[in-house]
Amino acid sequence: MSGRVQLALNVSNLAESIAFYSRLFGAEPAKVRPGYANFALAEPPLKLVLMENPGQGGTLNHLGIEVADARSVDAAQDRLAGAGLAAVAERGTTCCYARQDKFWVKGSPDGERWEIYTVLADSATFWDQDGSRGWDSAEAELDAAGGRGQAQCCGTAATETETAAAQG
Repeated sequence: MSGRVQLALNVSNLAESIAFYSRLFGAEPAKVRPGYANFALAEPPLKLVLMENPGQGGTLNHLGIEVADARSVDAAQDRLAGAGLAAVAERGTTCCYARQDKFWVKGSPDGERWEIYTVLADSATFWDQDGSRGWDSAEAELDAAGGRGQAQCCGTAATETETAAAQG
């Protein structure tokens, strides 16, 4: 599978973290939204995602592999399903201010959450516009599919704000 590894970190202060990682990598973020930023780096090939989560700073949120297109997502899902690792497909979903095709991987020994995804388009919202899809429902599906561990993926203060705004 070729692509770029994604590392999503919980950070206590988004502005401070953006300043630090901008200096560390000598690059500005590719996207900054309320409670969220990402760096799409060519060197090293990395998608660094920062999720403002006061009190959770310095912890892993989730991991991922960003691939080129939906066909690559499907191929990875087929391969990993054959190895007993694929779970919870999400096609045309909105998450992290992007419309995506993706799936979540189950079976990591320590419960880390991995996603394999491609970005289809930018989004003005963190979750789906109608607030119908959020991390709680994806986590419940992963747990039902045999995922392990306490997940936090995409669980930020921004998600609650986005959901309330979308429903209100």
